Amino acid sequence: MNYADLISILQGTIRMSVPLILTALAGLYAERSGVVDIGLEGKLLAAAFAGASAAAVSGSAILGLAAAVICAVSFSAIHGYASISQRGDQIVSGTAINFIAMGATVIIGQAWFNMAGRTPSLPAEAKFDGTWSLPFADQVAGIPIFGDLYSRVLSGHYWLTYFAYALIPISWWILYRTRFGLRLRAVGENPGAVDTAGISVVRLRYQAVLLGGVFVGLAGAFLSMAVSAGFTKGMSAGKGFIALAALVFANWKPRNILFTCLLFGFLDALSINMQGKTIPLVGAIPVQLWTALPYILTVVLLAGFIGKAIPPKASGTPYVKER
Repeated sequence: MNYADLISILQGTIRMSVPLILTALAGLYAERSGVVDIGLEGKLLAAAFAGASAAAVSGSAILGLAAAVICAVSFSAIHGYASISQRGDQIVSGTAINFIAMGATVIIGQAWFNMAGRTPSLPAEAKFDGTWSLPFADQVAGIPIFGDLYSRVLSGHYWLTYFAYALIPISWWILYRTRFGLRLRAVGENPGAVDTAGISVVRLRYQAVLLGGVFVGLAGAFLSMAVSAGFTKGMSAGKGFIALAALVFANWKPRNILFTCLLFGFLDALSINMQGKTIPLVGAIPVQLWTALPYILTVVLLAGFIGKAIPPKASGTPYVKER
């Protein structure tokens, strides 16, 4: 691995961590309110399909982004109705969303576009086009190491990339410095006490789940309209489950989510960069092993750390109002 490869991997780390950060934050709000959202993978896949489909038909990236968010919020509303209003099993509801999304994206995609579950390639105006340059990026580009890190790694990304990273401190402030965040965390720990104080548990949980739907919609649009130029079958590739693993490993804290998602993003970028290359004294490593790296880490982290992670006490438990 040379210096150019390292810079390329770091660029890819920033880019590949964006959908993980947005999806993990969606799970953070939901689970902090006491609602387990196993359906993140399905919502991510459905949002990617909806965004690419709307953008392909309309030729507008804005309409594609709106369609992705609306689709994910709609699935979140279904999950909320099943698990909050009807007090159904949250794991079953989320799993059903995953299966529905996996099947529906292929069937509807084939019916609409007749391309084996794919959407047409998006033109430039129908995807996230144009990147943002950070201040003085051109001026410092010639400085050794620092110039490359600033102008090539940190600068030159889509606006949604910077928005996703900005959501980390914003989410910390919301959860730990606002009345809404205090109530949300209280609902996830002791919903009975919150209800006794005259605050609606149902309303707070719906707000958290629907807000998470917005984040997942943005993540899905980023996958199909920025990372790729269209939707392909199963393009979420388990990122929703990896985001859940990152959330558990981060112990449901925004700052830890950032570092965990960066780690997963690094492995994803590394696997892409190292495919077809050889390692001294080792030789060529199969492509399948590089591709499996993020998923292997997911299993290792969950096996080693899930016992130390402490979820909200009321997580996964439907609330029944005392009379």
